[in-house]
Amino acid sequence: HVQLVESGGGSVQTGGSLILSCAASGRTYTNWCMGWFRQAPGKEREGLATLDSSGITAYADSVKGRFTISKDNAKKTLYLQMNSLKPEDTAMYYCAAGTRCTWEPRWYNYWGQGTQVTFS
Repeated sequence: HVQLVESGGGSVQTGGSLILSCAASGRTYTNWCMGWFRQAPGKEREGLATLDSSGITAYADSVKGRFTISKDNAKKTLYLQMNSLKPEDTAMYYCAAGTRCTWEPRWYNYWGQGTQVTFS
């Protein structure tokens, strides 16, 4: 079993930056695909960025060029650097671990509890 805990959310202004973290514990495997998703009220969960075991990244068009996914294997922590934030980025942000890198949430076995990003 894998436990994921996100942190780093908060209130930002347009054009601001945040770094989200996702600490993993339990039965972590280096061959997991790790992903960041978000969900705004009344909307479906949206895939933002994925990072596979080879280090290959993928980004949704909505965040490409603004967000960067990375990980520190020694710390078992996944990150999402978010720059040039916009009001439409307001959402609950989740990290997830799964066996397949895809934008489909159903392929991810483990999820964190989420961290909220809002605009002031």
